[in-house]
Amino acid sequence: MTVAVQAPSIPTAPTVPGLLREAYRQLADTCEALAVQVEEPAPRFTRTGVSGAELTKDRRAMEAFLLAEDTRIRTRYDHVPRRDVAASRALHDYAWSVGLLMSGVWYLTGRVPRIRPEDVRLDLVSGEFTVSPGSGLACLPDDRAAALPGVLTVPHEEALRAELRVAVADHMEPLLTAIGPYVRRGPRALWGLVADDLVSGIWYLGRALGREDDAVRAASALLPSAVAPFPGGADFRHLTGADGRRHPTRTRAGCCLYYTIRPTEACTTCPRTCDTERLRRLES
Repeated sequence: MTVAVQAPSIPTAPTVPGLLREAYRQLADTCEALAVQVEEPAPRFTRTGVSGAELTKDRRAMEAFLLAEDTRIRTRYDHVPRRDVAASRALHDYAWSVGLLMSGVWYLTGRVPRIRPEDVRLDLVSGEFTVSPGSGLACLPDDRAAALPGVLTVPHEEALRAELRVAVADHMEPLLTAIGPYVRRGPRALWGLVADDLVSGIWYLGRALGREDDAVRAASALLPSAVAPFPGGADFRHLTGADGRRHPTRTRAGCCLYYTIRPTEACTTCPRTCDTERLRRLES
C-alpha cells in the first residue's frame, strides 16, 4: 500500500499586507460594533457598494451613501431624519469605523497603517465595511516589521502617535470636504467629530479588552490637547459613584446629532447629558 506523505508547509515570509490582514481580523473579532470584513488577496466575489475614494469624487456615490443612512434611520428608529442629520450620522459611522481600523492596529501592535480612501468599501445595504490591507505602515525601529520593504520607521512613541494623527487626517480630509455641504457645519465642527470618534474608538477597544484605564491613557496621549487639524484633546475626566468607584467620561466636541432622533436618549458623552444621568447609566 502506498501512503501519500504531505510535504511540510513552507512558512510564508511576512509582508505588510499580511501583517495588517492579521491585525484587522483581530480587531474585527474583538470589537463587536466594528462591522468590517478583511478583503482576501484574491476576492471570491464581485465588489459591491462604494469606496471611500468614490465618496470624495462622485456626487452620485455620495447621494447613495446618504440615502442609505436615511433609510437605516427610518427603518431602525421609525423616524424621518433631516438631511443634515442623515449626513452627520453617516459621517460619524465612517469616521469611527475607519479611525478604529487605524488606531486599533496602533493600540494592539504598536504599528500605524496608512489606509487610503480607495482601500475601504462600504456596503450601502448592510452598512458593513470591507478593508483591503495596503502596504503603508509606520513602526518603531525595534519592531520586526521595520525590515520589510516600504515600512517607515520613526524614532519614538510620540513620533508614532504623530503618524497616526496624520494618517487619520489625510484619510478624512477629502471626505469632510465632500460631505461638508450636506452636513451644514464648518471645518472645526467636522474635525471635532473626527477627533471624538478617534478617541472613542480607542476607548471602546480598551473596554472590549478589559483594559479601559489603559485605553484612556493611550487616547489621552494621542490627543493631549488640540493638535491641528483636531480642535481639542481627549479631555477625559472622572465621575465618582455612590460606591466610590471612579468612572471615566468625556464630553464630545463634535455632535453626531443622535439626540435629534431619540431626544430622551442622547449619547452618554453628549453635552446635553448631565453628570447625574451619566452616572445613572454607568452604574446601571
